[in-house]
Amino acid sequence: MPQIKSSTDLRNNYNDISIFCHESAEPVFITKNGRGDLAVMSIDLYEDLVAQRELHELLDSGLRDISAGRTQPAGKVFAALRADLDNDTL
Repeated sequence: MPQIKSSTDLRNNYNDISIFCHESAEPVFITKNGRGDLAVMSIDLYEDLVAQRELHELLDSGLRDISAGRTQPAGKVFAALRADLDNDTL
């Protein structure tokens, strides 16, 4: 169940909210004048969410490439990578 706190609670109980966010790895929703205003979360949770979003975007891009026929056989790609590595080591 989401934690919902008022902006006054955030101001008066910042440390408790910070501890909750770090220990639970969940956001706390902050209200202002009785309406949703902010989501407060730990930096770790934020970075995880950003990483997940970036991964989903890359996967979607790859699926669009497959649908559009913009692919190459894996053997050809790996051979090109090996050739690039061999050229870089000389």
